Amino acid sequence: MNGKRILLVIGGGIAAYKSCELIRLIRKAGGGVTCVLTDGGAQFVTPMTLAALSEAEVYSSLWDLKNETEMGHIQLSREADLIVVCPATADLMAKMAAGIADDLATTLLLATDTQVMAVPAMNVRMWDHAATQRNVGQLRDDGVIVLDPDEGPMACGEFGEGRLPEPDAIFAEIEHWLASSTKDRAHPLAGKRVVITAGPTREPIDPVRYIANRSSGRQGYAIAGALARLGANVSLISGPVALETPRGVNRIDVETALEMEAAVDAALPADVAILVAAVADWRAEASPRKIKKGETGGPPDLNLIENPDILAGLSRSDKRPELLIGFAAETDKVVGHAKAKLDRKGCDWIIANDVSGDVMGGADNSVHIITEAGVESWEQMPKSDVARKLAERIADVLA
Repeated sequence: MNGKRILLVIGGGIAAYKSCELIRLIRKAGGGVTCVLTDGGAQFVTPMTLAALSEAEVYSSLWDLKNETEMGHIQLSREADLIVVCPATADLMAKMAAGIADDLATTLLLATDTQVMAVPAMNVRMWDHAATQRNVGQLRDDGVIVLDPDEGPMACGEFGEGRLPEPDAIFAEIEHWLASSTKDRAHPLAGKRVVITAGPTREPIDPVRYIANRSSGRQGYAIAGALARLGANVSLISGPVALETPRGVNRIDVETALEMEAAVDAALPADVAILVAAVADWRAEASPRKIKKGETGGPPDLNLIENPDILAGLSRSDKRPELLIGFAAETDKVVGHAKAKLDRKGCDWIIANDVSGDVMGGADNSVHIITEAGVESWEQMPKSDVARKLAERIADVLA
């Protein structure tokens, strides 16, 4: 912590009093703290207290002419090694997620390129509300570190998730992040090449009909975006989907399994390949003209041809990436089928999920990571959170 500068944004919640102990811990470790106090935060702690503990000026107004003639809100954020929002209330996180800048705290948070860490604290029902969880997901997608709140008794008399972690736990998170340089910590996959497939394939029957599946591509696209945010050079080979290309990702559009196989091969070599796409197992011997109803005397006979196994082929290839990950969409015996697939395909990980519900096209997912070491099951969460956790796991492995 020696010489490191923390910009501490204090939101308006009863947990604001814990920010005083956090300041003491940072100062004791040799770090410097500059406080930005919101109007709500000032209802719980005073500028005098924060100034005495931090031994620095406390800022609260966007309209301080002395500072704003020098664009003080921008300088405050850019002089810091890390910005910590503690407590991060539901209101403050909603403004951060929406890009609202209506006071000093939200303006500097929008104007910064410094890493931000948010420490949530609120009533359990506010934390569990869909809007708050959506905002947390958006912030994490935007690169904000959002810590998980503690579970326990609250000032309002209720019990559950939403309690601010103890100051020593928050300090440990800050110290852990600062242990690496900001650049290395923010972009651990810099210089790494990743190939990822997503979405369905369409196998033509005739010029107007095709064989396909319900894959929306959401999980694959979320993983591609999460990897790009960690600094990876990502090539996303996509079947036909109605999704925007994640920022910083190179997208290659394909339609059939054969086209996807060729595009994967062309994108190699790579350090990592993640085959999320739901590739059709078979393709039809397509008719060059539309098959007319009734002309075949009943349903047409489709001559089905087995499509190439892209995952198994890549596993045997001399271009095999260092880390090869496949996905298994199952409707029954999910883990058992995934274990068998891991052995059969020869990849490093299989990520299995149950698609008997609304997973294909839905916003949430629950996955099992199958490796030679065993099975790790993750609880149901937004696909963006699955992507973030998986990207971090990959970065740890490659490190």
